[in-house]
Amino acid sequence: MADADLILVGGGLANGLLALRLRQARPDLRLLIIEQGETLGGNHTWSFHEHDLTPAQQAWLEPLVGNRWPGYEVIFPDLQRRLGSGYASIFSDRFHRLLMSELADGVRLNTTVTRAEPRQVRLGCGDVLRAGAVIDGRGVRRTDQLALGFQKFLGQELRLHEPHGLQEPIIMDASVAQQDGYRFVYVLPLSADTLLIEDTYYADGDAVAPGTLRDNIRRYAEARDWRIAEMLREEQGVLPIVLSGDLPAFWDEACGVPQTGLSAALFHPTTGYSLPDAVRLADHLVALDRWDADSLFAAIRDYSMLQWRQRGFFRLLNRMLFMAGPADRRWAVMQRFYGLRESLIQRFYAADLTTWDRLRIVSGKPPVPVGEALRALAAGNLHHKEKQ
Repeated sequence: MADADLILVGGGLANGLLALRLRQARPDLRLLIIEQGETLGGNHTWSFHEHDLTPAQQAWLEPLVGNRWPGYEVIFPDLQRRLGSGYASIFSDRFHRLLMSELADGVRLNTTVTRAEPRQVRLGCGDVLRAGAVIDGRGVRRTDQLALGFQKFLGQELRLHEPHGLQEPIIMDASVAQQDGYRFVYVLPLSADTLLIEDTYYADGDAVAPGTLRDNIRRYAEARDWRIAEMLREEQGVLPIVLSGDLPAFWDEACGVPQTGLSAALFHPTTGYSLPDAVRLADHLVALDRWDADSLFAAIRDYSMLQWRQRGFFRLLNRMLFMAGPADRRWAVMQRFYGLRESLIQRFYAADLTTWDRLRIVSGKPPVPVGEALRALAAGNLHHKEKQ
């Protein structure tokens, strides 16, 4: 007999949101989440823009939202701008509490999965659990089918001695010294005297130097006259930025196991934001009437392939960012982008650019050498070179 209708391997963002949505829309399904850590969601902050999601999606996500702001700011050497698009963040501690209250009878924490197959999982203790379908959402899969750059970061939640005075997030402050690629600082005001400050890099390699990033955060706070009283929490991560790839071959490597989140290549190709895609996939799947492994695998694979085809322009922009011009001048590409119309920027974050948007982004004099820009635009098979 099956232990559940669906076994979700990994209790991160994508599987957690899918489980929550299914509990709301399909309470008849027996769900089991298996997470190797002590909590669901780990230690993370996930953010999204107001126009990334529909009003209906915002509504079912709302109980998870920890902070909302009416706008945000970007800062570059030659541009400082406030954008009036709403911005929101979800924090993993709230994520864990809500999901446990809704799904506690179907959650196993501190449990390792050594093998995931379409209809069963083998646990580290040797037990085998069976289901109508297994969905693997454990993050980025190792693969030779994608050529990647990386967005890597370390963030600290800090309590200050005095109020910081910041009313809205700074989602990019690229006025800081450039190092290891395109560097910027990301700041969320969480309360009158607490901030989340992240030191972030668009870099060619995925290695993180925590000591250097901690020093950078301390110096950034000092430059703003923010006196740190206490560090409340620290998080770090590395997000994939896709330059090119063979997605059919990527899905072949899944061996028929349905995937979600980063392991399904469902994230914004340029920003690395994964929450909007996780919400959209959950809504896409709740409309299904078949929950066997083969049907789920085909449905998610087809959905992922459709997103891949529609987002080729973003991979082109990524190659421009990573390959055209010196690494310490990559900020110029982003500075030029943030000088465009706010409505275009909204559609960019929602991964819903029009044809005219694409033309506007690439029109005019590029902020990088023309020859290198053209070479980056044409380099659509980098994944083949990486496999050699």
